[in-house]
Amino acid sequence: MSFFWNPEQQQIKDSVSKLCQRFDDQYWLERDKDGIFPEDFCRALADEGWMGIAMPEEYGGSGLGISDAAVMVQAITESGAGNAGFAAIAIGMFGLNPVVVFGTEEQKSSWLPPIIQRKDIACFAVTEPNTGLDTTRLKTRAVDQGDHYLVKGEKIWTSTAQQCNKMLLIARTKDLSETKKPIDGLSLFYTDLDRDYVEIRPIDKMGRKSVDSNQVFIDGLRVPKDHLIGEEGKGFRYLLHGLNAERILISASMVGLGRCALQRAADYARERVVFGRPIGMNQAIQHPLAASWAELEAANLMAFHAAALYDAGQDCGKEANAGKYLAAEAAYKACTNAVMTHGGMGYAKEFHVERYFRECLIHRLAPISPQLILSYLAEKALDLPKSY
Repeated sequence: MSFFWNPEQQQIKDSVSKLCQRFDDQYWLERDKDGIFPEDFCRALADEGWMGIAMPEEYGGSGLGISDAAVMVQAITESGAGNAGFAAIAIGMFGLNPVVVFGTEEQKSSWLPPIIQRKDIACFAVTEPNTGLDTTRLKTRAVDQGDHYLVKGEKIWTSTAQQCNKMLLIARTKDLSETKKPIDGLSLFYTDLDRDYVEIRPIDKMGRKSVDSNQVFIDGLRVPKDHLIGEEGKGFRYLLHGLNAERILISASMVGLGRCALQRAADYARERVVFGRPIGMNQAIQHPLAASWAELEAANLMAFHAAALYDAGQDCGKEANAGKYLAAEAAYKACTNAVMTHGGMGYAKEFHVERYFRECLIHRLAPISPQLILSYLAEKALDLPKSY
């Protein structure tokens, strides 16, 4: 197995990196301060065709694989855009995978081109305040009304909802008491985000100010029957199909963020002179940075190994989750080391590393915690009893 990028993937990296140069550190620092959504960045990616990198060609996409998409998102985060740059385009780039795989031809031809062209903007309404990672216990209800459903419920940590006119929504169409398993009875919809029936409240959070996270309150939203994806009651299974790809893209993005922080730390260590010598001559500075380099490169290998398995149609659940775990931990250590290397200036926004540190915490926590990944790997890789 080769771990070298092919010429096309190198071209993806070079082209996306060049585009990102138009959105430099100062741009992302200003977005972190003013909280303005980076729509001009998203538009630039859409205009050059990158939004549809993993979408089928017949609907305006490039028809490339997850490995190629991972190269793209890593180039974005490594440029200094960080998690904000990745989160701004994530659902537009791959979030509608359930539509690609399980949607009707009419749904795909109607829904996918506007997302790729960024004429439509979607959010992902899954997580709920009282269920967390126990997605099978979701309480949002979609009640059958003949030719439509009426939806009522709450969602939380819904990214980009302030910007959106569309929503990928999972809701319960059968009560738990009517199903054999909790996984049954959940249905997936792609529908209009009608603000007459949907209230969106932003969450004031630690990092990534420019890409909004929200509480969403749905009360009486009318969802036409033809906005149902696939079969009623199988929505959770449709979501599961895309989870490995999500893990892989997050892994690649976290490695990019860690590398960015590490490069800034190394540059500062070469330039900062204390007691008549660059601090980078001191092993107390060198060793943590060198260890972070090794950890990031190892995480990167796992991430792209998982991507290769995914693109080959092979099972990659263990590898995708391991990649996410390793990349998130490595990025967290690299960003911490970058702040520490800068000393007091690491706390100053103008040096950027404190922003990287705040943003790296997002995907250390979500969409699955490191503890739950370890429990999953213990069960699936080591055949230990399920603990959750």
